[in-house]
Amino acid sequence: MATEADNVISWATDLDPRAAEQAARTARLPVVSGHVALMADAHVGLGATVGSVVPTEGAIIPACVGVDIGCGMAAVRTDLAASDLPDDLGPMLAGIERAVPAGVGRGHGTGSGAADRRSRRASAWLASHRPATTLDDRLGPKAHDQFGTLGSGNHFVEVSLDEDDRVWVVLHSGSRGVGNQLATGHIAIARTVAKRMEIGLEDPDLAYLLEGTPEFEQYVGDLIWAQDYAAQNREVMVDAVLEVVFAAVGKGRERERVNCHHNYSAVEHHGGRDLWVTRKGAIRAGVGDLGVIPGSMGTSTFIVEGLGNPRSYESCSHGAGRRLSRTAARKQLTPESLTERMGDRTWLAGRAQHLVDEHPDAYKDIDRVMADQADLVKVRHTLRQVLNYKG
Repeated sequence: MATEADNVISWATDLDPRAAEQAARTARLPVVSGHVALMADAHVGLGATVGSVVPTEGAIIPACVGVDIGCGMAAVRTDLAASDLPDDLGPMLAGIERAVPAGVGRGHGTGSGAADRRSRRASAWLASHRPATTLDDRLGPKAHDQFGTLGSGNHFVEVSLDEDDRVWVVLHSGSRGVGNQLATGHIAIARTVAKRMEIGLEDPDLAYLLEGTPEFEQYVGDLIWAQDYAAQNREVMVDAVLEVVFAAVGKGRERERVNCHHNYSAVEHHGGRDLWVTRKGAIRAGVGDLGVIPGSMGTSTFIVEGLGNPRSYESCSHGAGRRLSRTAARKQLTPESLTERMGDRTWLAGRAQHLVDEHPDAYKDIDRVMADQADLVKVRHTLRQVLNYKG
């Protein structure tokens, strides 16, 4: 049951008071048209709350979209069954690691067949898609080299099984370094514009750009480009992972694919008006929309169908949501407890000490999150991981 206060409607029953205060600050902005919707996984973010849906009229708030523009999920249902998978998934994990480079600043490189295929796909896509900002000698090569790569943090690839033991591939990633740098630049521009126009802000990170200005037009151009880059980035990686999985099994076909953003903004019609609807850590859940909601390492992922609830601007959560910051997780949790929680899954167990900040206990209870948003989505499939590859 959603609650309402301070022009914020919240589906989160586990909510840090600081996140509620942050959402209320956002809701007080003069460009916000309607209430701010907080999803069940909401937690404190930079400027705007992660897990918030913010409607604006005649303006857009770059920090509400965030720095990983277009970050989102992709999931593919295959025709494989659990019984088709090899008993030892270690070679499959190693193959995925080779096929999908991961890590801070990591690109796809050259020299291998897979890397050269990614390079050709990157060149073809970039040749036909140009952002509003000219990609200079630094950003251009970065956009090319990181196309088809995973990144770091909470980005991942998983091989999972659904309730009928069908095999799925699930992936989480975004617009990589080029999206981050474009976003960071526009957030700084918005702050400069707010200062120049003497716009009083409770938080400088909530600076907005007004429609009809050059700054707005350039940001929206880069925003749409980065969202498209992120979506295509996921497509390329999913294709690469499927190739590895099918080769390891000796057969396999794709049956269904879902690819959805959860850090983005788009013009939508709500309450009789055309608004910029920004989802920061939230996915679109209109009637019939398919989405992917992951929990964390060692917990379930859900394939969902939207119910079109107008109070949430037809949105739902993008995951479990963090309970502990990365710093707090590293202080409070241990590699040993992470290893215990991962059980018999195949994962990068040798790097457990570097993955503690992604411990399941650093996240909220995904089952509680799903129960909190039962009026926003219905579950089509519940997935359990058998293999996890973390960026």
